[in-house]
Amino acid sequence: MTFTPNPGQQRALDQVLTTGKRFCLLYGGSRSGKTALLVKCIIDRALYAAGSRHLIIRKEGTSAKRAIVKDTFPKIWEISYPDAPKPDWKDQDGYFQLANGSQVWVGGVNDDKAMERILGNEYVTIYVNEASEVQYPAFLLLRSRLAQVVDTLDGTPLTQRMYVDLNPTTRMHWTYRLWREGMEPQDDVPLKNLDDYGYCVVNPYDNRANLTGDFLADLESLPERQKKRFLLGEYVSDDDNALWRRSFIKRSRLKEDGDWPVTMRRIVIAVDPAVSANPGSDETGIVAIGLGSDGNGYVLADESGRFRPEEWARRVSSLFTSLDADKVIGEVNQGGDMVESVLRAHAPELPYKAVRATRGKAMRAEPVAALYERGKMFHIGEFPELEDQMCSVTVGFDSKVAGWSPDRVDALVWGVLELFPTLSARQVSTGKLPAPQFTMV
Repeated sequence: MTFTPNPGQQRALDQVLTTGKRFCLLYGGSRSGKTALLVKCIIDRALYAAGSRHLIIRKEGTSAKRAIVKDTFPKIWEISYPDAPKPDWKDQDGYFQLANGSQVWVGGVNDDKAMERILGNEYVTIYVNEASEVQYPAFLLLRSRLAQVVDTLDGTPLTQRMYVDLNPTTRMHWTYRLWREGMEPQDDVPLKNLDDYGYCVVNPYDNRANLTGDFLADLESLPERQKKRFLLGEYVSDDDNALWRRSFIKRSRLKEDGDWPVTMRRIVIAVDPAVSANPGSDETGIVAIGLGSDGNGYVLADESGRFRPEEWARRVSSLFTSLDADKVIGEVNQGGDMVESVLRAHAPELPYKAVRATRGKAMRAEPVAALYERGKMFHIGEFPELEDQMCSVTVGFDSKVAGWSPDRVDALVWGVLELFPTLSARQVSTGKLPAPQFTMV
C-alpha cells in the first residue's frame, strides 16, 4: 500500500503545497483528508532534510497526542515508508525522533510546560491543526519560530513552510481575514506579502473512496449552517437577524505582567449543564465573567464542551480557583439539584447560586446583547465558538427548530445577569444602565 492522494489532496498539492507559498491553508469539510496530507508533507520534508525540525500543534496537547501521535502520524508513516526505521516517540519531551536526526514535535498551545519546550526551538515547518480552535496571537507567536535553516539531501536549503487547516467557521475568523480577504486581522490593514499566502478547499466528496455512504448522507442531513461547515467546507456569514453583530464584540488585552486590564470587582463562573455527554449531545456551557472597576463586563474564559458531570465539575472548580472567582452560577432547569450536588462532590465549600429560566433564551439574551452594543462588554482574547454562537442566536430562537442549543451563550447570559441583576434591554438602549453590583460574596 502507498499513499495515493485523493482528488482534493492532489488539487491542494498542485495549487498550493508545491507552488512556493510560505503560508498554506487547507480548509473544508470533515474527513476530507486535510490532516493526512499535511502530516505526509511533514514526514517527506523531515526525511528530505536530515537534522530538520518540524512542529504539529493544536489547541490542546491531549487532543494533539490522541489524533496525531497515536493515529495519523504512524498510519501515514506505515503507508508511505513501511520498510524504513520507525520514528521513536519521545513522550517526555513530545517529539518523534527520526533515524536521520530530524524531529517532529507535537503539542498544544494551551499546555504551558510543553509550550516552553516548543518555543525554545526553531522549526522549518510548523503545522497548525484544527486552527478554528487556535487564537490569532498564538499563530503570530508560532510564526516567530519558523526560522530553522537546514539543507536538503541535494545541498540546497529546505524552504520554510507554515501549514494551517480547519473546518471553516465564520468569515470573521482570522484564517478567512488572512487568506481570503488578504487583511491583517489585528490591525485591519492589507497584507504586504499577499503572494506568500495560498489556500485550497478540500471536501468529503473528494475523499468518498475512503468514506461510507451513510457518513456522507448524515452530513447532507445536517442543518444548513452546520452542513456548510462540515460538508461543503464554506465559511459562513452571520445571521442577519442575530442579536449580536461582530462589530459589537470589543476586545481587551492582558497587561504585560499578565494582570487584567482593570481591577475585577467580582468574577463569576456561569454553568449551563447538558444532560448527557454523548457524541452529538448539547455542550455544557462554562463561561467566566468579570465586572471591572470601570463598570464594564469582561469575558475572561470559555471552558465549554461536551463533558460528563464529573468532568465539567472539575473544570468549573479549577477555573473558580485559578481566577479567584466569587461565585458559581448554575442553571437548574434540566439538572435540578444534580448540578449543585455534582459541584459539591468536587468542591464542598464552593459558593453557589442556582438560577432557573422562566423566559426564552432569546428574551433573556436581548439585554445582554444590548449591553454589548453599548460598548459595555469586552472579551479578553478570542473565543471563536462562543462568538459564533452569539452571532447565530436570533430573535425568537428555538433550539428544537434550529437543531442546536447555544449553551455557551446561555452561560454567558447567566453570568452577565448575575453581575448586572437589574439589567433590561430598555435601560441599555437608553443609556440608563443599572449601578454595577460590587458587593463581594
